[in-house]
Amino acid sequence: METHPFAAAPAGGPGLESLPVEPLLTSEFDVDPGGVYERLRSTYGPVAPVGLMGVPVWLVLDYREVLEVLRDESVWRRDVRHWRARAEGRLPRDWPLLAGYEVRQTMFLDDEEHRHARLSHHSAMRPFQDGHSPEGWELRAAVARYADELIDVLAAESGTTGFADLAAQYTRPLLLMVTTKLFGCPVELGDEMVMDLWRMLDGGPDAGAATGRALGAMTRLAAHRRSRPGEDLTSYMLLSDPTLSDEQLGRELFMNAVYLNDITGNMVCNTLLEVLRGNATVRRSLSHGQLGETVNRAALVNPPTANLCFRFAARDVRLGNYWIRAGDIVSPSVAAAHRDLLAMGSSQLVDSAVSTRAHLAWGAGAHQCPSAARELAGTVVTTAVGRVFERFARAELTLPPDQLPWRSGPVVRGLRLLPVRYELVAGSGGRGAGRTVPGGRRGGEVGVPVASTAPPSASVGADASSAGERAGSGVLGVLRRMMSRGRKSG
Repeated sequence: METHPFAAAPAGGPGLESLPVEPLLTSEFDVDPGGVYERLRSTYGPVAPVGLMGVPVWLVLDYREVLEVLRDESVWRRDVRHWRARAEGRLPRDWPLLAGYEVRQTMFLDDEEHRHARLSHHSAMRPFQDGHSPEGWELRAAVARYADELIDVLAAESGTTGFADLAAQYTRPLLLMVTTKLFGCPVELGDEMVMDLWRMLDGGPDAGAATGRALGAMTRLAAHRRSRPGEDLTSYMLLSDPTLSDEQLGRELFMNAVYLNDITGNMVCNTLLEVLRGNATVRRSLSHGQLGETVNRAALVNPPTANLCFRFAARDVRLGNYWIRAGDIVSPSVAAAHRDLLAMGSSQLVDSAVSTRAHLAWGAGAHQCPSAARELAGTVVTTAVGRVFERFARAELTLPPDQLPWRSGPVVRGLRLLPVRYELVAGSGGRGAGRTVPGGRRGGEVGVPVASTAPPSASVGADASSAGERAGSGVLGVLRRMMSRGRKSG
């Protein structure tokens, strides 16, 4: 393998700041990030020095090394205060990714401070994880009901046969509706909230202002629920840790909103895409009614988060062909690690009907997404995907898969839109058990039987016209207007 001249540098060798780096976020990366990862791997090995918006970063590419970084919290720290370049004032003042990392929240804490915050978070989330608890049962029913309502609105506005953008007109509004209910919002979060979360994660020029606006909205929600507690996550977080200030709770809600709307939303869209584009292993799981396995398989080939949160070396350590210096910034790449996993003889894992849980979409180690949150997100994704393939008799991509537009940023790689030509099941009203979606052509049409996953109470039982009447007020009314804008822009 051809290596970079600085490969296998001794402990006294050059540091990250003195290495020549190539920018990661280029037009080539936008079109073919997988090709860029492979080229970097063939040149540098498991770890490559890259430039990220003008700042040098170690990009970790291989599955084994990514796992090492994620699991060894004694060496790889999450607190941004460990970052040497930041501490020494060597970062550009307007570096767009810094705003999100400056938010003191559970994700960016270490050691006992992190364990305490995580335990409180898990305690607050647990009732919604349990499908047998009143909160969990009601939330699961609501997710299925919201999905059906959004599909009914499509039927009311576009007919039982037509065109839709399953990103803007289904996935994004669905996650907003779930967030509104879970967080106990007195008013709709609105389309602008999701856009601000995108702006922060994509590292655009207004990332700092967007982060501030989103934090402000969540802090106001925390104050509202402190004065009027309810059966919602915000109130339960206050109950779990009464010492939280409105600002602290707002920061926790902010990051939860990021994961629920953006990361979980990407997982919904990516799973739908892998089915629609004809991924054989994903479709096989779906045809067997294994929705959880369908999501796992899709996450392996198309993870919702391209690169996980930065880590910072606590001491000098060897990783790949390089010595990483104390205080260096490291970016573990899930997308590159998954490509490595699939390439190193793991096809038996991918083809297995048992499990594909080797994916790192939820992270790994002490900072892995908490189990209660993983279970809840998994329920949202499987329900959202399941309802589409129960209610749609036919769905076909209207663009070739390689021409779909992506948000290709330093953290996420999410679809901007997922345009389909669809046909709804005749007379469908929310119950889809055992329906078969007819086969299709060009690998882009759905053609698999799907078992029902919605709870019995989730059935809407209403036709398209009554759904249209329901859509005139409340959350669904706002989202209906959003969907109309999304259809026009798509």
